[in-house]
Amino acid sequence: MKLRLRRHIVLIGMMGAGKTAVGSELARRLHVPFVDSDAEIEAAAAMTITEIFARDGEAFFRDRETQVLGRLLARQPHGVISTGGGAWIQPRNRDLIRDCALSVWLDCDLDLLWQRVRQRSTRPLLKTPDPRGTLAALLEARAPDYALADLTFRSRAGDSVEQSATRLIAALRDHDPDLLQESR
Repeated sequence: MKLRLRRHIVLIGMMGAGKTAVGSELARRLHVPFVDSDAEIEAAAAMTITEIFARDGEAFFRDRETQVLGRLLARQPHGVISTGGGAWIQPRNRDLIRDCALSVWLDCDLDLLWQRVRQRSTRPLLKTPDPRGTLAALLEARAPDYALADLTFRSRAGDSVEQSATRLIAALRDHDPDLLQESR
């Protein structure tokens, strides 16, 4: 007996929340496809997100992001999709996701996020004189939108990716017992 998802699971949250790491482990355990929307955008553009921001600006990037999300959400079979930190902030993206997916906010506190992103130079929104302050402002501004997700999953500093995935599977089953269906 195999399991299949009744709809996609879309992970949202701040940069550094673990969407890609936890999402890929979640998909592996559920035996479903995993895709990172930022990686798909980069592949389609043949450029990094940093390069897209620098050359074309954030508005252009957000338009491409919506196009890619629409394409990913139309895919079958259903799987786990990791989104960029700003994807859910766009109302049009929230509408797309709500139509055919369960949204999960990977909620992390500022200290944990900063610990995870401070050594990375690939975060275009943090290329400021005060990157921690910028991260704090982004988290404060985005949290009300993230809180609109179907499910909030609190990340814990001491958890491994595997422990987070285990807790998330339990939270998904509690939230929507019919999300996973048996198939032959």
